[in-house]
Amino acid sequence: MKITNLNPDTEIGASAWLVELEGHRLLLDAGMHPKREGRAGQPLFDLVRGREVDAIALSHCHHDHLGALPVAVRHFPQAHVLMSELSYFLAERVLHNSVNVMIRQRDELGLKEYPLYSHDEVEDLAPRFQGFRYNREVDWAAFHKARAGAPSPTLEFYDAGHTLGSAGIMVRGRKETLFYTGDVCFHDQTLLRSARFEDVRADVLVMETTRGNRATPPGFTREKEIERLTVAIERVLKRKGCVLLPTFALGRTQEILALLALLMRSGRLKPQPVFIGGLGRVFTEIYDLEAHRTHRQHSGLQLREALNLIVLEHGQVEKMKLSGGRIFVVTSGMMNENTAAHNLAARMIGDPRQAIFFVGYADPDTPGGRLRAAQRGETFTLSPSAGQVTLNCELDHFDLTAHANREELLDFVGEVEPRAVLLGHGGDASRRWFAEQIHARHPKTKIIQPTPGQTVEV
Repeated sequence: MKITNLNPDTEIGASAWLVELEGHRLLLDAGMHPKREGRAGQPLFDLVRGREVDAIALSHCHHDHLGALPVAVRHFPQAHVLMSELSYFLAERVLHNSVNVMIRQRDELGLKEYPLYSHDEVEDLAPRFQGFRYNREVDWAAFHKARAGAPSPTLEFYDAGHTLGSAGIMVRGRKETLFYTGDVCFHDQTLLRSARFEDVRADVLVMETTRGNRATPPGFTREKEIERLTVAIERVLKRKGCVLLPTFALGRTQEILALLALLMRSGRLKPQPVFIGGLGRVFTEIYDLEAHRTHRQHSGLQLREALNLIVLEHGQVEKMKLSGGRIFVVTSGMMNENTAAHNLAARMIGDPRQAIFFVGYADPDTPGGRLRAAQRGETFTLSPSAGQVTLNCELDHFDLTAHANREELLDFVGEVEPRAVLLGHGGDASRRWFAEQIHARHPKTKIIQPTPGQTVEV
């Protein structure tokens, strides 16, 4: 078995792994780097140019795992595109949104190479998508079975609990097996239940390491964190301030909306409108429509019915009054420029009545990351467009992650019992922690950290 790391960065970037097994090739994910622009954000497809790929299997529909799919299909035109049944309902919409973002960035930032693909290309590609239920074994190389003269390797999607449709992927050959975690969550969220990776055993484990640099504080529980957030929201609304919860449109938005719906249903919060973005509304509708197919809590909770959701129109956040206790659950989670979250934050930062509550990760080099690092009363540059701002609003972070804690992933390695572990999707410090801990617990397990473009044989 040969595995090539096509992520162009050593940090979290454009997720893509090329697996060569028994004369066949499988691409696991085809993401775009969240911090690189243009072609520099693509996986290193040029390194494997000319190699025929049988299939592309997607772990989930976040941009860093899916965003370069049309480019990947150009490189590998014979490849089938496989994903979970629930991802099937999301993938095309996510890619169309990526085209819209690239067109806007071309016009605003002068990035002439954008868009990297068009709406027409996405529409032409969509009929090639194949969605499969969890725990169904699929022949992914059957197209070349006759030529190879042997049965096709198989793959199977396992519910990863990270976001709607997220999956770990088991790849089985005649003699060897590989399990790819994708992004995984081993604890229940407000809606989605934890990953169902029970009884996973594999020779090779390709594992995310997102939170490897973050220990779980003693006594921490998600329930305590939710209560802390609830009290904070109550406090802000009591003083007639507004609450901004910057979120990612897929996953985090629906989890926070579900929490707000339950708080309003229980009487902890007074029923009131919740302002969201258009893309967040689209994915919320899909969450509602596919609730019956999803391993989740509160399966009867329809967010569009339980909440009075108001979609913000273009330019509305710059004009509306920030008074009377409004709640905003809007993108982007990192407050990138020209998003509702960024423009709202620029207005709220200097007002002590207002509050900005982070409920997910914000890269330090983004406006959200710079805001999170600021101290009360500090003047700093939020972004080129917003310029310098002084932090006077209430600011806090609540750990409601959709990623597994590092201790959970370390225990998972012991359950899988692989002969080799490949570490990815994490920073240097995160991967270093896992390498040290795995070596201490499982000294016979080979630990591999492939550099960008490196091929390893395991």
